[in-house]
Amino acid sequence: MDFSQINARGLVLVGCGRMGGALLDGWLKAGLLARAVHVIDPKPRPDLSDLGISVNGDLPANPAVLVIAVKPQMMADVLPRLSVGAGTLVISVAAGVTIAGYEAAFPQAPIVRTMPNTPAAIGQGITAIIGNARTSAADLDLAEALMSAVGRVVRLEAESQMDAVTALSGSGPAYVFHMIEAMAAAGAAEGLSPALSLALARATVAGAGALAVSADEDPAVLRENVTSPGGTTAAGLRELMDAERGLPPLMRRTVAAAAERGRELGK
Repeated sequence: MDFSQINARGLVLVGCGRMGGALLDGWLKAGLLARAVHVIDPKPRPDLSDLGISVNGDLPANPAVLVIAVKPQMMADVLPRLSVGAGTLVISVAAGVTIAGYEAAFPQAPIVRTMPNTPAAIGQGITAIIGNARTSAADLDLAEALMSAVGRVVRLEAESQMDAVTALSGSGPAYVFHMIEAMAAAGAAEGLSPALSLALARATVAGAGALAVSADEDPAVLRENVTSPGGTTAAGLRELMDAERGLPPLMRRTVAAAAERGRELGK
């Protein structure tokens, strides 16, 4: 992407933890100049200064972009300390904080709210974005380009969809990690060593996920391709797909609970 405007005016990154750090690494690899980056973080990575990045120093008066990547609980303390005008694109990378909350802090600025997920740390994330009324097509394009440094980007039609996105893809990696735990425990219960069972579970989930992304087929078709009538997979799926006690109702409750918590955080 073309970082010329950002390289000239600067980018301020508030919060350089796992997500902020992953984004920064992606931007630097894509051509963002280290000298254009200004990081605000109470416990900054030791390598940032060595790279030539400004850490907890003076900020540019009119940066091209302000990226806020701190935990929602810290937002009330962070926002009053920041000040930007209409010429700065504000990008939020935090669950639960609504666009209205940012508009109160930055009333003149175009604001893009985003929700990435933790696979962004290895460039395999997916991020949903939505802008406020002041956001132009160019602003959205810039936000999408910046977030694409850590994976795929999708655009939402309304901010009201963000709680569902947070519950599904934002929290979703934790659901998958727990499924790996559960699969490994089940394999061990059937006689495998814990280490072997975990290795099999990890590789199975990783491989199936990669196939689901790369194959040009519906996941239901992929499932059916693995399932022989009367076979072992069919026997397992009878339990997993049970309408009352299987995975579908459990996943509906899981995502609904996470979405409701997101709505609570946004109030």
